[in-house]
Amino acid sequence: MKILFLVSFSCLFLVSCSAQPTYRDAPRSGQEVVVEVKTLTPEVPVFFTYRYGGKKVNFFVVKMNDRVLSFLDACARCYPWKRGYRYSAGRLICRECDVKYAISEIEKGFGSCFPIRIEGSLLGGEYRIPLSVLERMADKF
Repeated sequence: MKILFLVSFSCLFLVSCSAQPTYRDAPRSGQEVVVEVKTLTPEVPVFFTYRYGGKKVNFFVVKMNDRVLSFLDACARCYPWKRGYRYSAGRLICRECDVKYAISEIEKGFGSCFPIRIEGSLLGGEYRIPLSVLERMADKF
């Protein structure tokens, strides 16, 4: 009986550790995600989830100097595992291959590990991403 419990617990633990993360819902206005730039801390990514077609399309927005950038929470190489990234101590870390790099390097990535860039625009104090952009990228999730 103890062995059955340990095997069941181990399987549950492994499944929960490999599951795709879920973040707070993406703030929307009409057909766009709209993020207030004043709420962003420089070089700290803010992760969101947009639900589309039964999928969780995860992405993050980050303020860098005078720019705001957005990326899928999906590694160009590791996206099939749907694990995304985590942020720790100024570094972005791929949850699948464990490649780490400074936020200032996210546009360059490392080897084939880099987040997939998504287009958005800065308008006044708001950063806007059309929902159609996220919907086109749903195949990564």
